[in-house]
Amino acid sequence: MRDKTQANSAAPGDGLVRAGAIVFFVGAVATLVTVAPLFLGTTPFPTYMFGLSMLMGVGFLIAGAGVLRSAAAGRRRARASAVSGQLSEQ
Repeated sequence: MRDKTQANSAAPGDGLVRAGAIVFFVGAVATLVTVAPLFLGTTPFPTYMFGLSMLMGVGFLIAGAGVLRSAAAGRRRARASAVSGQLSEQ
């Protein structure tokens, strides 16, 4: 029986971390685009660009939720193996 995690297997929360990283990156690019006119002295972008800049925080929260989900799954796995280890000793 295989009890080791495969290197290419997806753990719970991995998808959330990847999605959060993508959303964070989109927000970072939007922030750079929004701030650039302030330094270049050109016309500022419309207000919705400032809203897109908020995606950095949203992406960070999504990735954080993925990390918490992965940690919870690891705790459940450790608890289950500890219980099964105690049962096999009896």
